[in-house]
Parts: sequence; C-alpha cells; structure tokens
Amino acid sequence: MTTFALITEGKTDQIIIENILTGYFNDPDMMINWLLPLRDETDKHRIENYSNWFKVFEYCQSVQFKESFQFNDYVVVQIDTDVSENKHYDIARHENGKELEPKVLIQRVVDKFKNLIGTEFFDKFGKNIIFAISVHSVECWLLPLYCTDKKKKSKTKNCLDTLNIALKRKNEKAIDPERKQSDIYENISKQYCKHKVLMSHYKDNPSLRIFIEEIQKKVSH
Repeated sequence: MTTFALITEGKTDQIIIENILTGYFNDPDMMINWLLPLRDETDKHRIENYSNWFKVFEYCQSVQFKESFQFNDYVVVQIDTDVSENKHYDIARHENGKELEPKVLIQRVVDKFKNLIGTEFFDKFGKNIIFAISVHSVECWLLPLYCTDKKKKSKTKNCLDTLNIALKRKNEKAIDPERKQSDIYENISKQYCKHKVLMSHYKDNPSLRIFIEEIQKKVSH
C-alpha cells in the first residue's frame, strides 16, 4: 500500500490535505502519517499551535525529514504564501509593480525548499516530494465548495473572510480566525473526500489545481 506523510503549517491544514488525498485516490483507508504537527501530542494547546511556516522550513532541513523517506513513499509539504515576504521566508509576492502569478510564486517557493533540503538529496528524492503551496492560504482551496461565483472560487486574497460569508449563507458554522477550530475544518472540507466532487472543483482555484497536478505527475496509481 502506498504511504504518504504530511508536513503542514498546522492541524487544520493537515485535515484539508488529508481529505483531498482521500478523495483524489478514492480511498478512505489510505495510509497517511503525520510528521508535522504530530497528531499524538497530548497537550491540546501545543497541537493547535505547534507548527507554522517557519517550522515547516526548519523541519525540511532536519534529519527526521530525510529519514521519513525510509518509511513513506511520498512526503507532502504544505505551506501558505500569505507571509512570504516576511524575514526568513524572503520571497517577494510582487515584481515590477505587479503581483506574481500563482504558478510563478509557487515555483519560487519550491526553489527555496530545494535549496533548504539540499541539491544532492533533492535530486534523489524530489520525485517523492509533493508540494502543496497554497496561494495565499489553504482556505482559498475551500472556496470552490461554497462559492458559486467563478471569481470568488479562484480568489487568492482574503479567502477566510470570503469563505465565512459563504458558510453563513449556507447556514454553516463560520471559522473563528483566532481559533480555527479543527472540527469546523473537518466538516467543511469533507466533501473533498468524494472523488467526483474533488475532480469537478479543483481546477477552480489556481494553487489547488497546481497541487492536484503535482499529484498526477508524481504518483502512479
């Protein structure tokens, strides 16, 4: 059985990625291991807040990251680009006065990961690394499920606000931006567990489309 490991900014990102993988492979019993953040942490506060974008970069330079390929066929690395211009992230979102297209921005983030991981190791295991770069937040990937307007489905900015408005219109519980409750993310992203739903919606958001295309390119099934 093909195994996947997840490195994500946080638990809610993990939930969305897991549901997307389940839907893409149409397999509710697929093997998914959680590298960052760990699912078996006993301290709830640490579970909710342990990971972030800096931790993702840090982990991808670690011995644990390299060892993970001994036990997993593929490692999925997720990160948002909303703070890509921050110190230590250091990737500009604009060039010549214009905002970078998602495809260009994603490639620059991937190039950063390649440098952090190391060229030699990446040359050997890059085919087993699947990048899930969400422009500019993973909430953007949920918009195709809850928005009917094409422009809103493809949004990359203020996605949480747009998503919450759409959720309220459907009488769904909105996300508290300060808490980002895991149960809400599980509920609103579970539609992606259905293969037909995922495949009919993923092209509506640019960075979600690139993630799915990355899976299609690297995983043979």
